[in-house]
Amino acid sequence: MAETQKNFTLRVIIQLVIVVLVAPFIPMIVSGRWGWWQAWAYAVASILSFVISRLIVNRRNPDLIKERARFMEAKDTKPWDKILAPLLGLGSILILVVAGLDKRPLISASSLTWNLIALFGIVLGYGFSSWALIENRFFSGTVRIQTERRHHVISTGPYRIVRHPGYAGGLLGYLFIPLLLDSLWAFIPAALLMVVMVIRTALEDKTLQAELPGYQEFAQKTKYRLLPGIW
Repeated sequence: MAETQKNFTLRVIIQLVIVVLVAPFIPMIVSGRWGWWQAWAYAVASILSFVISRLIVNRRNPDLIKERARFMEAKDTKPWDKILAPLLGLGSILILVVAGLDKRPLISASSLTWNLIALFGIVLGYGFSSWALIENRFFSGTVRIQTERRHHVISTGPYRIVRHPGYAGGLLGYLFIPLLLDSLWAFIPAALLMVVMVIRTALEDKTLQAELPGYQEFAQKTKYRLLPGIW
């Protein structure tokens, strides 16, 4: 039991180091440009959204922190999500790597307006996703019906707007990262990542409608999956 807890704690620490201390700084690590203010702005927005949301979740739903930390161990994860979930993680890293490698700016260095618009879009997207995480105690890292946690429909907060607000916020953030970091090439992995996310949303929604009691009724009230008025 003590060995299991030790392994769990070590795994959580490693995940935190990667998410908080490594991933946000990838553009600067790859490019070697430590005076790149747009990359610093992205790193700060990413770290703050992660830390603040987890602190709130830890107070409201501490069991969710454990669920997300153990998501790779879940044996009832849907087979297709064992492929899609890692692709999302790798794709988000790839956007930052490509942006760091891209030496040609997408927009003029003097176009502060576009940079600020992109930064606002990222903050808005991350904020919306964080709201979903805080509101939904079943916001797991993989798609599965969490019967051992008495999984039920969450229809409050951002779930009144769209059925999958976590993905919706992520899409918004991924769309604006290349613009903030002035990288045309980074739009390619961002676009591919958005396709993966849309596919995952469709499959997850189909799973929930088929297996989670009350979800079909919820879908009739919150009609759209990702984009209000569109889909």
